[in-house]
Amino acid sequence: MTGTLLYLRSRRVPLALAAAVGGAAVIWTLYLAFAKERDATPLVVVLTVLLMVAALTPTLAGPDGNLDRTASLRWPWRRGVHLLAGGVIVGAALLATLHTGARFGPAALVVRDATGLLGLTALCASVVGTARSWFLPVGWTTIAAMYPQGGTWGAVATWQGQPTDSRTATMTAAAFALGGLVTYAVAGPARTDPSE
Repeated sequence: MTGTLLYLRSRRVPLALAAAVGGAAVIWTLYLAFAKERDATPLVVVLTVLLMVAALTPTLAGPDGNLDRTASLRWPWRRGVHLLAGGVIVGAALLATLHTGARFGPAALVVRDATGLLGLTALCASVVGTARSWFLPVGWTTIAAMYPQGGTWGAVATWQGQPTDSRTATMTAAAFALGGLVTYAVAGPARTDPSE
Protein backbone atom coordinates (compact mmCIF):
# COMPACT_ATOMS: atom_id res chain seq x y z
CA MET A 1 0.00 0.00 0.00
CA THR A 2 1.36 3.42 -0.91
CA GLY A 3 1.84 6.32 1.48
CA THR A 4 -0.95 8.26 -0.22
CA LEU A 5 -3.46 5.46 0.28
CA LEU A 6 -2.44 5.09 3.91
CA TYR A 7 -2.83 8.83 4.40
CA LEU A 8 -6.31 8.84 2.84
CA ARG A 9 -7.45 5.83 4.87
CA SER A 10 -6.08 7.20 8.14
CA ARG A 11 -8.01 10.42 7.58
CA ARG A 12 -11.20 8.53 6.70
CA VAL A 13 -11.36 10.24 3.31
CA PRO A 14 -13.33 7.49 1.46
CA LEU A 15 -16.15 7.62 4.02
CA ALA A 16 -16.20 11.42 4.12
CA LEU A 17 -16.15 11.60 0.34
CA ALA A 18 -19.07 9.19 0.10
CA ALA A 19 -21.00 11.21 2.70
CA ALA A 20 -20.31 14.55 1.02
CA VAL A 21 -21.05 13.51 -2.55
CA GLY A 22 -23.89 11.21 -1.46
CA GLY A 23 -25.54 14.00 0.54
CA ALA A 24 -25.28 16.38 -2.40
CA ALA A 25 -26.70 13.68 -4.70
CA VAL A 26 -29.69 13.20 -2.39
CA ILE A 27 -30.39 16.95 -2.33
CA TRP A 28 -29.96 17.15 -6.11
CA THR A 29 -32.36 14.21 -6.62
CA LEU A 30 -34.98 15.69 -4.32
CA TYR A 31 -34.70 19.07 -6.01
CA LEU A 32 -34.95 17.47 -9.44
CA ALA A 33 -38.02 15.48 -8.40
CA PHE A 34 -39.98 18.14 -6.53
CA ALA A 35 -38.91 21.62 -7.63
CA LYS A 36 -40.72 23.45 -10.38
CA GLU A 37 -37.75 25.57 -11.45
CA ARG A 38 -34.58 24.26 -12.95
CA ASP A 39 -32.22 26.53 -10.99
CA ALA A 40 -31.81 25.82 -7.29
CA THR A 41 -32.39 28.75 -4.98
CA PRO A 42 -29.30 30.35 -3.46
CA LEU A 43 -30.37 29.08 -0.02
CA VAL A 44 -30.39 25.47 -1.25
CA VAL A 45 -27.01 25.93 -2.97
CA VAL A 46 -25.37 27.48 0.12
CA LEU A 47 -26.75 24.82 2.46
CA THR A 48 -25.62 22.05 0.08
CA VAL A 49 -22.11 23.51 0.04
CA LEU A 50 -22.26 23.66 3.83
CA LEU A 51 -23.34 20.01 4.05
CA MET A 52 -20.45 18.91 1.86
CA VAL A 53 -17.90 20.96 3.82
CA ALA A 54 -19.22 19.61 7.14
CA ALA A 55 -18.98 16.04 5.81
CA LEU A 56 -15.34 16.60 4.77
CA THR A 57 -14.35 18.23 8.08
CA PRO A 58 -13.35 15.01 9.93
CA THR A 59 -10.61 14.43 7.35
CA LEU A 60 -8.66 17.45 8.60
CA ALA A 61 -7.03 15.38 11.36
CA GLY A 62 -5.82 11.83 11.71
CA PRO A 63 -6.63 9.51 14.60
CA ASP A 64 -3.50 10.57 16.52
CA GLY A 65 -2.47 14.21 16.28
CA ASN A 66 0.73 13.62 18.24
CA LEU A 67 1.83 10.99 15.75
CA ASP A 68 1.23 13.43 12.91
CA ARG A 69 3.36 16.06 14.64
CA THR A 70 6.28 13.73 15.33
CA ALA A 71 6.42 12.04 11.93
CA SER A 72 9.45 12.73 9.78
CA LEU A 73 7.21 13.85 6.93
CA ARG A 74 6.72 17.46 5.90
CA TRP A 75 3.09 18.18 6.74
CA PRO A 76 2.43 21.77 5.59
CA TRP A 77 2.25 21.02 1.88
CA ARG A 78 0.22 17.84 2.52
CA ARG A 79 -2.30 19.78 4.62
CA GLY A 80 -2.51 22.51 1.99
CA VAL A 81 -3.09 20.04 -0.84
CA HIS A 82 -5.64 18.20 1.31
CA LEU A 83 -7.63 21.40 1.86
CA LEU A 84 -7.41 22.43 -1.79
CA ALA A 85 -8.57 18.96 -2.86
CA GLY A 86 -11.60 19.33 -0.60
CA GLY A 87 -12.48 22.57 -2.37
CA VAL A 88 -12.11 20.92 -5.77
CA ILE A 89 -14.38 18.06 -4.71
CA VAL A 90 -17.12 20.37 -3.44
CA GLY A 91 -16.85 22.63 -6.47
CA ALA A 92 -16.72 19.83 -9.04
CA ALA A 93 -19.68 17.96 -7.58
CA LEU A 94 -21.93 21.01 -7.59
CA LEU A 95 -20.68 22.54 -10.83
CA ALA A 96 -21.38 19.23 -12.58
CA THR A 97 -25.07 19.86 -11.90
CA LEU A 98 -25.05 22.94 -14.17
CA HIS A 99 -25.55 20.59 -17.13
CA THR A 100 -28.46 18.68 -15.59
CA GLY A 101 -32.14 19.22 -14.92
CA ALA A 102 -31.46 20.72 -11.48
CA ARG A 103 -28.70 23.34 -11.57
CA PHE A 104 -26.83 24.23 -8.38
CA GLY A 105 -25.21 27.53 -9.24
CA PRO A 106 -24.15 30.07 -10.24
CA ALA A 107 -20.54 28.92 -10.32
CA ALA A 108 -19.32 32.06 -8.54
CA LEU A 109 -21.56 31.33 -5.54
CA VAL A 110 -20.39 27.71 -5.31
CA VAL A 111 -16.71 28.62 -5.56
CA ARG A 112 -16.94 31.58 -3.16
CA ASP A 113 -18.82 29.69 -0.47
CA ALA A 114 -16.88 26.43 -0.85
CA THR A 115 -13.50 28.12 -0.51
CA GLY A 116 -14.63 30.46 2.25
CA LEU A 117 -16.30 27.75 4.30
CA LEU A 118 -13.40 25.33 3.90
CA GLY A 119 -11.03 28.08 5.02
CA LEU A 120 -13.22 28.95 7.99
CA THR A 121 -13.48 25.28 8.96
CA ALA A 122 -9.70 24.82 8.67
CA LEU A 123 -9.15 27.92 10.78
CA CYS A 124 -11.51 26.55 13.43
CA ALA A 125 -9.73 23.16 13.27
CA SER A 126 -6.45 24.90 14.02
CA VAL A 127 -7.94 26.74 16.99
CA VAL A 128 -10.45 24.36 18.64
CA GLY A 129 -9.67 20.99 17.02
CA THR A 130 -11.30 19.07 14.22
CA ALA A 131 -14.09 17.55 16.33
CA ARG A 132 -15.54 21.01 17.02
CA SER A 133 -14.40 22.87 13.92
CA TRP A 134 -17.74 22.60 12.13
CA PHE A 135 -19.78 24.30 14.89
CA LEU A 136 -19.11 27.92 13.85
CA PRO A 137 -19.44 27.41 10.07
CA VAL A 138 -22.72 25.50 10.40
CA GLY A 139 -24.33 27.92 12.87
CA TRP A 140 -23.11 31.07 11.15
CA THR A 141 -23.93 29.93 7.62
CA THR A 142 -27.40 28.70 8.46
CA ILE A 143 -28.37 32.09 9.89
CA ALA A 144 -26.49 34.10 7.23
CA ALA A 145 -28.05 32.18 4.34
CA MET A 146 -31.57 32.55 5.70
CA TYR A 147 -31.26 36.22 6.71
CA PRO A 148 -28.72 38.02 4.47
CA GLN A 149 -28.19 41.66 5.42
CA GLY A 150 -27.53 44.72 3.28
CA GLY A 151 -24.74 47.26 3.53
CA THR A 152 -21.01 46.74 3.88
CA TRP A 153 -21.01 45.38 7.42
CA GLY A 154 -24.08 43.27 6.67
CA ALA A 155 -22.29 41.76 3.66
CA VAL A 156 -19.28 40.97 5.84
CA ALA A 157 -21.44 39.37 8.55
CA THR A 158 -23.58 37.38 6.11
CA TRP A 159 -21.13 36.79 3.26
CA GLN A 160 -22.39 33.24 2.69
CA GLY A 161 -25.87 34.37 1.65
CA GLN A 162 -24.93 37.44 -0.40
CA PRO A 163 -25.44 37.70 -4.17
CA THR A 164 -22.47 36.75 -6.33
CA ASP A 165 -21.81 40.36 -7.37
CA SER A 166 -21.04 41.43 -3.79
CA ARG A 167 -17.34 42.36 -3.70
CA THR A 168 -17.43 42.59 0.09
CA ALA A 169 -18.72 39.02 0.43
CA THR A 170 -16.13 37.76 -2.05
CA MET A 171 -13.30 39.51 -0.20
CA THR A 172 -14.52 38.12 3.14
CA ALA A 173 -14.65 34.59 1.72
CA ALA A 174 -11.18 35.03 0.19
CA ALA A 175 -9.81 36.22 3.53
CA PHE A 176 -11.23 33.15 5.30
CA ALA A 177 -9.97 30.86 2.53
CA LEU A 178 -6.43 32.24 2.59
CA GLY A 179 -6.27 32.59 6.38
CA GLY A 180 -7.59 29.08 6.92
CA LEU A 181 -5.30 27.56 4.30
CA VAL A 182 -2.14 29.17 5.70
CA THR A 183 -3.00 28.58 9.36
CA TYR A 184 -4.03 24.97 8.86
CA ALA A 185 -1.09 24.15 6.58
CA VAL A 186 1.47 25.60 8.99
CA ALA A 187 -0.04 24.80 12.40
CA GLY A 188 -2.26 21.81 11.63
CA PRO A 189 -5.21 20.84 13.78
CA ALA A 190 -5.21 21.89 17.44
CA ARG A 191 -3.86 19.44 19.95
CA THR A 192 -6.56 17.56 21.82
CA ASP A 193 -6.63 15.07 24.66
CA PRO A 194 -6.54 11.42 23.56
CA SER A 195 -9.95 10.93 25.19
CA GLU A 196 -11.66 13.31 22.75
